[in-house]
Amino acid sequence: MIPSDTLDQIRARFEFLEAKMAGGAEPGEIASLAREYSELKPVVAEIDAYRQMVAARTEAEAMLSDPEMAALAEEELSDLKERLPEAEQALRIALLPKDAADARPAIVEIRPGTGGEEAALFAGDLLKMYQRYAENKGWKGEIIELSRTELGGVKEAVLRVAGDGVFARLKFESGVHRVQRVPETESGGRIHTSAATVAVLPEAEEVDIDIPAGDIRIDTMRASGAGGQHVNTTDSAVRITHIPSGIVVVSSEKSQHQNRAIAMAVLRAKLFDLERQKADDARAADRKAQVGSGDRSERIRTYNFPQGRLTDHRIGLTLYRLNEVLTGDLDEVIDALTAEDQAAKLAEQGL
Repeated sequence: MIPSDTLDQIRARFEFLEAKMAGGAEPGEIASLAREYSELKPVVAEIDAYRQMVAARTEAEAMLSDPEMAALAEEELSDLKERLPEAEQALRIALLPKDAADARPAIVEIRPGTGGEEAALFAGDLLKMYQRYAENKGWKGEIIELSRTELGGVKEAVLRVAGDGVFARLKFESGVHRVQRVPETESGGRIHTSAATVAVLPEAEEVDIDIPAGDIRIDTMRASGAGGQHVNTTDSAVRITHIPSGIVVVSSEKSQHQNRAIAMAVLRAKLFDLERQKADDARAADRKAQVGSGDRSERIRTYNFPQGRLTDHRIGLTLYRLNEVLTGDLDEVIDALTAEDQAAKLAEQGL
């Protein structure tokens, strides 16, 4: 049973925020109040739904003593017996501490691992999978950096995905993705195993990460082209090196100005991710045992083409829907990972 006073405190805080915003908050407070209000709103909705069911159960139990209403009360109680546990579980999940980065856009980096050209081709398949998933969800996917091999594989891809709750859905994709199939380059029909690495980072804002100008070195490379009006629009690349960490990011859009902004955004995301990892490590020594630990050396998933099978090794999930998954139908996998993560957090919180 969830303590009633805990629910009362949450509702009281929600009502205070509502009154404060309606009564004319200070300009400097509005953004933080609105953010907290929007975070509490779905929690309060679950509290109200749960309490309405509890009240309905109490009312139905009281009706059992009335011979004329007993049959109706028993029917109502039978229905509530099924629905109340679901409502209570939904409330417990709503009460879990939120990852502040869940609502943010995500930077998805994909690189081939072992397996040569076949690994690069598989990295290209993963890029298409995430692009299609973003499209299916109504999100905006924008390629920031893309380097291809001669056969059309991917040497490196950086994709920015923006939309509602993007990082919450994609954060479990970080890790080593393994593929088992007959490569297009294989004439003997033998199954090869290769891999690609995916890293998903929450996009950081300037207020999250302060990068002193003295900590970075910016190298600008521009292809030879016409001068004058084309001076900032020729094919180019910007490379930014963060000197303290050694992190290097590159962007090669046509606009020099856009390049610098994109590269700085990726650098902020990487530094923000480092800070998050440090905080996570400090909180949980057994972090690697958790779903979504972010350990990018961990083999998380196998895509077996001959069997049409996808296996997520973290939760023991196997689906024989590989073609659908590769065309962006990832929700079943991500839902299962999210549920497992919530169950672990519920056990940790004792809820």
